[in-house]
Amino acid sequence: MNTVVTTNDFKNIVLKNISLIDVRAPIEFEKGAFQTSVNLPILTNEERHIIGICYKEKGNDEATKLGYEIVSGKTRENRISGWIDFIDKNPDSMIYCFRGGSRSTIAQKWISEIGKREIVKLEGGYKSFRNFLINSLEPNSIKAKPLILTGYTGSGKTILLNNLKNSIDLEGIANHRGSTFGHHVTIQPTQINFENNLAYEIIKHSNKEYKYIILEDESKNIGKSFIPNNLYRLFHSSDVIFLESSIEERVENILDDYVINGQKEFIAAYNDNELGVQLWYDDMLKSMERVKSKLGGDRLKIIIDEFNKAYSIQKATGSYDYNRVWIELFLNNYYDPMYKHSIEKDDRNIIFRGDKKAVLQYIKSLEK
Repeated sequence: MNTVVTTNDFKNIVLKNISLIDVRAPIEFEKGAFQTSVNLPILTNEERHIIGICYKEKGNDEATKLGYEIVSGKTRENRISGWIDFIDKNPDSMIYCFRGGSRSTIAQKWISEIGKREIVKLEGGYKSFRNFLINSLEPNSIKAKPLILTGYTGSGKTILLNNLKNSIDLEGIANHRGSTFGHHVTIQPTQINFENNLAYEIIKHSNKEYKYIILEDESKNIGKSFIPNNLYRLFHSSDVIFLESSIEERVENILDDYVINGQKEFIAAYNDNELGVQLWYDDMLKSMERVKSKLGGDRLKIIIDEFNKAYSIQKATGSYDYNRVWIELFLNNYYDPMYKHSIEKDDRNIIFRGDKKAVLQYIKSLEK
């Protein structure tokens, strides 16, 4: 293959989840990439740095020459082999570097000459695809009408969203549950990756031509991830559906999500039951301490005392039941007053109220 084959059909890449080989250096990949990409660099971080110095001091020709010298022999063979192995497992793969220039062009040429494989290169590389995704986050690119699902903490909004085909789970994309205790053991995506992944979901949603896009009521920031300004304004000015839940239901949802599944998450991450539960306990205490100024020291002490009692009972008996006490205290003393204050200032239009079953039926009826 002597011809450089390129594509700028980025929408098709998103809709078909096409696998991508990112030949940029690891330091570039870590800042931001695409959800279907794998980093198989043509240059390591150190090699890229050395060639960059050469480029500044001696110009492009000498830098290119040095690059060929560094990536030669066995090093070159190993890198080509890595690309070919990936292509063999993912025949529809495409390749890119930052601007679609020399790095991806050289890799594409080597794959063709040595590996006897053809691979398409992204026209304009990472930069062009990234711009396409960013443009997809502009309000005028979103054809479906946003509807915002709100309700008190623990009402089961995320559970309901996951039962809808026309929803997008912002917290899932941010890898954060959007609350004081909302972080997971695994880290959140970089802001660039959050935006890229959100764009993927919006493009896929738009392609299905739904009338509505259902989203959970979020603040601008979801943990360390933040919703782009124009998109946040669109969501925050949209009509609202209010999910009503009893205090008992909310306590059970929080017990299941933050205590039972929270402990399982730590245990799985550290592959150690005792250590995992202990680290979960430490993490929960730190989260409680973060709201001390808003909750008040005396009330926080009561909650922590009940939390410690629940932890001791669980260690002795294996029962999670006593956690309901501190959870309800937290809801009554922190989350509910804060939410009531917020809703009183909110002038958005609430178009429907109901329990989980009623809300689910109502949202599904809108698409008919």
